[in-house]
Amino acid sequence: MELRQLRYFIRVVELGSMGRAAADLGVVTSTLSQQISRLEGELATRLLRRTTTGVVPTDAGFAFWRQAQLALRHVDEAARAAQHARLSGHVSVGLAPSTASVLALPFMNGLRARYPDIRLHLVESLSGNLAAMLNARQLDLAIVFETDGAKRLSAAPLLDESLFVIGSPQLVGMPKGKQVRLREIGALPLAMPSGTHGLRAIVATAFAQVRCEPNIVADIDGLAILMDVVRAGLAATIQPGAATSRLPASEVRLVQVVDAGVRRRNLLASLPEDELSPAVLATRIVLRDVVRELVAGAKWPGASLHES
Repeated sequence: MELRQLRYFIRVVELGSMGRAAADLGVVTSTLSQQISRLEGELATRLLRRTTTGVVPTDAGFAFWRQAQLALRHVDEAARAAQHARLSGHVSVGLAPSTASVLALPFMNGLRARYPDIRLHLVESLSGNLAAMLNARQLDLAIVFETDGAKRLSAAPLLDESLFVIGSPQLVGMPKGKQVRLREIGALPLAMPSGTHGLRAIVATAFAQVRCEPNIVADIDGLAILMDVVRAGLAATIQPGAATSRLPASEVRLVQVVDAGVRRRNLLASLPEDELSPAVLATRIVLRDVVRELVAGAKWPGASLHES
């Protein structure tokens, strides 16, 4: 017995006509009649009796009609309850500092708007630390960078970020145009994360490919301190555009590095699919949606969605 058969039968009884019920339900009369016949066959009893003006329920049909109405009300109420139930649970999400600076607040607002009962635990740490926390089951989701450590995770490309030379307009040697090649900034004083940082490896590899040595004058493992040094004009840095999202636009200049392959890929990583709760799955969808909105709205400098 199918729910549509109950709905068909109820409508026929209400309208007293196969033809009018078929038109109301948007089906042809033969299909409606066939479904009613199947229902009667399954119940092994006649439910409807034809008259000169239409159809009326038999005694069995009238009894079945009353119970069918009650059954459908319960089904409809169950569907409404499922649709309006508020998803809840705890979800832990990790973001790297530069990613958090542009994504954290929009993501929290988006999650709160769609799933207010999900309790979010947001962790800001270096990408390598986030990968380790995922492997240790200390996080449910994280946006990490494409490194060797991320290869062991359940991860999918999310977006690519261009890298920029970022510095004070007053810094001597700061490029004047909108784009630059690494060969042109070999003498520029740079403050960079130390050698354990994934971005440092990307930059070092890129300089090596053009056979140029970067002029690194300070190793700074901390985005806030690094950008303070840049704002003060003590050195420039090479970072994704997101690193400047908390700075007034007038205080620093961004010059895109256009050497081939100089970019940072962001991966959306998680625990294995079979370990993800409904709350985590819903949060992952919100995270992807917010990222798309930020990129589409040009609110993530230098970012482009990765198209699989």
